[in-house]
Amino acid sequence: MKDGMANNSTASISQARKSVEQLKMEACMDRIKVSKAAADLMAYCDAHIREDPLIVPVPASENPFREKKFFCIIL
Repeated sequence: MKDGMANNSTASISQARKSVEQLKMEACMDRIKVSKAAADLMAYCDAHIREDPLIVPVPASENPFREKKFFCIIL
């Protein structure tokens, strides 16, 4: 019975150490406001709008995924 409690206690201590290490890492991270991050993201999107194939479509002659036109008439 005591052996099971010792393993449980050891696992709990190990989990607590992992949590402390994770919290230490997160505490050292540089943080910015969401409004600043959103503004940066919008500026990036505006600067790269010409490279986005969802906004500026790829010409059909360069599109490897365009539908092939096959005509088959069976009489």
